[in-house]
Amino acid sequence: MKNRLKVLRAEHNLSQAELAQRLDVSRQTVNAIETEKYDPSLPLAFKIADVFALKIEDIFQP
Repeated sequence: MKNRLKVLRAEHNLSQAELAQRLDVSRQTVNAIETEKYDPSLPLAFKIADVFALKIEDIFQP
């Protein structure tokens, strides 16, 4: 699934580790989502959207 996570993270000056801590996941999970090797669960996608104050569909595209 395509996503804008890396761009959004950079715009908010967050490291992968900082974002991972906010999401309560590992840094490796954030990296896997950014590189499109892992699709987040729906609850995790909602958490990501909340961090950036966006809708899920503004971050992820099928």
